[in-house]
Amino acid sequence: QQLSFSDLLLSVVIVPTLLSTVMNEGINISLIGCIVQLYFFSITEALQCFLLTVMSYDRYLAICNPLRYSSIMNHTFSFRLIAMSWLLCLSCTLVTVISAATQEFCNQNTINHFFCDYFPLLELSCSDTSLAQILAMATAIPVILIPFMLIIGSYICIAHEILKIVSSIGRQKAFSTCSSHLAVVSIFYGTLIVTYVVPTRNQSQTISKLLSLLYTVVTPFINPMIYSLKSADMKNA
Repeated sequence: QQLSFSDLLLSVVIVPTLLSTVMNEGINISLIGCIVQLYFFSITEALQCFLLTVMSYDRYLAICNPLRYSSIMNHTFSFRLIAMSWLLCLSCTLVTVISAATQEFCNQNTINHFFCDYFPLLELSCSDTSLAQILAMATAIPVILIPFMLIIGSYICIAHEILKIVSSIGRQKAFSTCSSHLAVVSIFYGTLIVTYVVPTRNQSQTISKLLSLLYTVVTPFINPMIYSLKSADMKNA
């Protein structure tokens, strides 16, 4: 439910601006509106990082510790994990958004993007943005890299446990419980790391926009499909 809400919020924040930009070959947006869009966009992206990490832990418990799964992953513990994810995403993104908002903007006011992203916005600043860029890279460590490493660690343990299963049918059933989550993680984190962790100087503006389009529009669009593939109603439809 939280992942679906995050996808919905991301679509509401990004898609109207994208469609208006395409139809009108550019739109006008105030600086305050741009900062607000950046903040909500950052919240949704960070929230998805933390939620996907929580979901990987859920899969780890289901496969590596199935007998204790229901007692550990109860409603109270799930609520705490979700609350912690929200708290982390609200606090981490606030730091970078304040850093972008306090920049000095001069005459250049055309952002070369289809929404107010962090680095394209910094390019409009006429003040020194080196500290803001370092801050963004530092924030990417707890928001992107550490959750990604935890997910990798979870799947290493899951793969090790699956290899212990003797029957091929048992292995297939165990892997199928993780396939949806693994597909979403691969698409989401792959584009996110290339966009924000790899230095932006190595990317052209076109490639950066295409990558941004993938995780802001395509991923929220296909997430419901990926997670509904196992549904009997979906299969019948």
